[in-house]
Amino acid sequence: MRRWLTFIGSRLVMMAVTMLIIVTVTFFLMHALPGTPYNNQALLSNDQLVQLNKKYGFDKPLLLQYLAYLGGILHGDFGISLQFSDQPVTTLMATRIGPSIQLGLQAVVLGTVLGVLLGALAAANQNTWIDRFCSSIAILGRSVPNYVVAVIVQSIFAISLRLLPVGLWDQGFRSTILPTLALSIAPLADAARFIRTEMIDVLTSDYIELARAKGMSEPMIVVRHALRNSLIPLITVIGPMIAGLMTGSLVIETIFSVPGIGEQFTKSILSNDYYTIMAVTIWYSAVLVEVVFLMDVLYQIADPRVRIVGKEGE
Repeated sequence: MRRWLTFIGSRLVMMAVTMLIIVTVTFFLMHALPGTPYNNQALLSNDQLVQLNKKYGFDKPLLLQYLAYLGGILHGDFGISLQFSDQPVTTLMATRIGPSIQLGLQAVVLGTVLGVLLGALAAANQNTWIDRFCSSIAILGRSVPNYVVAVIVQSIFAISLRLLPVGLWDQGFRSTILPTLALSIAPLADAARFIRTEMIDVLTSDYIELARAKGMSEPMIVVRHALRNSLIPLITVIGPMIAGLMTGSLVIETIFSVPGIGEQFTKSILSNDYYTIMAVTIWYSAVLVEVVFLMDVLYQIADPRVRIVGKEGE
């Protein structure tokens, strides 16, 4: 118990320090950019600019602005969007986080399941045409950008076959299928390559040879021993993968007109909307940090060797 408390406590401190650094860097970088967050700046007089800067607090020293922003974050206030009728950024993001999370989870589940099956099939048939075929799919999946995959699936399933909507978010689950397919290619490729490498190592280990000597069938060895032990290290790969997809894909959400956080981020960058850009960046970072923390905990639970090393080091 003491080791667990120390482990979790140290990770929480690291998370807090990491987020403070991210917030600080994001804030000062945004304010270092040229221009202002007003979309009609060219039409504004100097007096109007002065009044707007005073209204939004941009006339104060930068350090005071930073401290005020930091204090607001601690109270759940990420400022207001200057491009969307002064809406609170949290309100603006709340309506868009759902679609991004849904697409991300669907893509991770689909890509990971198919990738594990593909990698296991390749490892079980090492150096055969099956291995080469599965490995080629994995390499292709990692090499081809997801926006290219998006255009391909749109052309085939939406335009040519007319089976699915080409975009928008107005047909329920059917609207999620094509963007999910486009987003799932990268996790599929990563999971397949990782599982193949891990399983090949496991299949050459001593305890696998012992299982073969005892007469256990090859399919049983692959499923009960090789695949099972290869899945544990996959936790470290899935973590960043989940965070990246749950926070939305800038390009995919734009291509399919998904009202997600990625599309909002793109619009905010184009309009130089300070507070929205900072809030979305912090959201991205927070999700990544939290998921990595959870993956660390799960890895400690799933792999007895990690716990043994930890106990010996105490």
